[in-house]
Amino acid sequence: VYIAIGIKPNGHKEVIDYCTAPSENLEVWTDMLQNMKSRGLKQVELFLSDGVVGMKTALARTYPKAHFQRCLVHVMRNICAKVRVDDRAKIMNEFKQEHQQPNKEEAT
Repeated sequence: VYIAIGIKPNGHKEVIDYCTAPSENLEVWTDMLQNMKSRGLKQVELFLSDGVVGMKTALARTYPKAHFQRCLVHVMRNICAKVRVDDRAKIMNEFKQEHQQPNKEEAT
């Protein structure tokens, strides 16, 4: 089951679409995004996802002005998978501190 959750400017969250499919791919995400668009979702400011296959392409085709950001939790998991176990706590602490900076200039 694939679920799209929308967050309105006031912070209210709601499920705006969902579908079931045997696997994630460009066609599934394109159909889902096109369905949301046909039901009236005119604008998407930011799209957060785990970086699944086809998502960025489907988003670019359907909402070309939308920004894409990889989910922070998934980024952290990928980093942890690439570093030695003994180094993970230090690396994650440094990553979190960089991510919390208010702008690029203050991040090192």
